[in-house]
Amino acid sequence: MKLGIEGRVALVLAGSDGIGLATAQGLHEEGAKVAICARNRQRLVEAAQTMPGSLALQADVMNKADIDAVVADVANALGPIDILINNAGGPRAGALESLYDEDWQAAFDLTLMSAVRATQLVLPAMREKRWGRIINISSYGVKHPVPGLSLSNSIRPAVLGWAKTLADQVACDNILVNTVCPGWTRTARMDTLLAQRAEKEELSESDLQGTITRDIPLGRMGEADEIAALAVFLASDAASYITGTAIQVDGGLVRGLM
Repeated sequence: MKLGIEGRVALVLAGSDGIGLATAQGLHEEGAKVAICARNRQRLVEAAQTMPGSLALQADVMNKADIDAVVADVANALGPIDILINNAGGPRAGALESLYDEDWQAAFDLTLMSAVRATQLVLPAMREKRWGRIINISSYGVKHPVPGLSLSNSIRPAVLGWAKTLADQVACDNILVNTVCPGWTRTARMDTLLAQRAEKEELSESDLQGTITRDIPLGRMGEADEIAALAVFLASDAASYITGTAIQVDGGLVRGLM
């Protein structure tokens, strides 16, 4: 299958590791001109080395000025952005009683506003070209809330509602908006969440992983490149009649019909 994204300009937020990096690498392999941004400069440098010709920009996606600068720098260096991957490390874990107003505000800026701000900046050029792909990396938690993730379970559905509304608004300009909902996936963030949960539940991490994978029909956690494969497909010409969706990649974990 020809994906038809060779030469397209793609920006991946938080693209220095995990699912973000795997998605950037997948787009790069398909011939897209890829830019990534993240806070950690060393990780950015290492990530860019795996994608010759890519553009790596240090930025905090919680900061509006940083997002403004990244989108402008990508446009100047590579051209107007055709593919936007809205991605960010998830909000901190914790039950309601352990969270404060500043935690909620941080989650709002990280998870929702990073996507909203970046999308607002790339839409004019996409509308002019009458071609665009906006893909949000979310979580299966939007369909099946994850224990202990009060912030994520609250803010990520807001992104989903925004994306569904936006998909309807921009479809007339051939701009497609979709959401990828990963299940349990082996990433650095997942390692942190597992360690925190294992400590709280007084389990070993291996026992906790066993408990988790027993609920997954495929019997294992996913890998970042398995999530990225869907994101790359949704960014392509092959996905030209798909918009407004939220698709889980979870090994069958979510049993719901919708």
